[in-house]
Amino acid sequence: MDALPFIHPISAAAIAWLAVAAVFLAAGIVKGVVGLGLPTLSMALLALWMPPAEAAALLIVPSLVTNVWQLRPWPALGPVWRRVGAMQAGIFAGTLGGALLFGAPAGAWAMVALGIALIGYAAWGLAARPLHVSAGRERWLGPAAGALTGVVTAFTGVFVVPAVAYLQALNMTRDELIQAMGLSFTTSTVALGIALAGHGSYSGSLIGESLAMLVPALTGMAAGQWIRSRLSLATFRRCFFVGLILLGAYMVARQLAA
Repeated sequence: MDALPFIHPISAAAIAWLAVAAVFLAAGIVKGVVGLGLPTLSMALLALWMPPAEAAALLIVPSLVTNVWQLRPWPALGPVWRRVGAMQAGIFAGTLGGALLFGAPAGAWAMVALGIALIGYAAWGLAARPLHVSAGRERWLGPAAGALTGVVTAFTGVFVVPAVAYLQALNMTRDELIQAMGLSFTTSTVALGIALAGHGSYSGSLIGESLAMLVPALTGMAAGQWIRSRLSLATFRRCFFVGLILLGAYMVARQLAA
């Protein structure tokens, strides 16, 4: 029997946009639960069918808005900023400097190295004593960790290494850690957007497409935060580290299978 005249097959473009929306929904849920993962998971999945530079440009708006959302509650942001503000300067300088050296994100083997680093760090966090940075070392180690994170961001479009390891080593509370990661990822997103625009990789059409992905990203993040609010601190830590392992394993497997 012929198809009814008012039923049309879904176009390839519509399927592609549904897939992109599903990526941002899933990444938003992960970010809502553990406070990170939206850029990493989005980059890994979107790069299956688009160039890394285009994928990085597409995640700019969802990443920026979800990270700003993660900065709440605003009254608590001041103490967190005073503690990690110098790190943000390092991130900004490292990202722009790295963009001058490497151009748009396009490092396949860098993704493998990042994945291995995430797995190793998370495994240490699950099986051993957590890393600790003393107050006396924060003054110089924060900017250094930020600058290295910026270089890695420029090379790969991923914000988490070594920023997450450094922030987790500061022995913050769960809410402080989530807020500090939101601050660092916001800085990375803004710096990466400037770097992409400087290399001509961030067109007006991509801005509109990136804006459209806000709905699935925010929906996923709200669902993830609802889940997180019902987790104990110990369960949250396990989810945090297991989430890093899964992200790292996927990054390695995807690149080795390519």
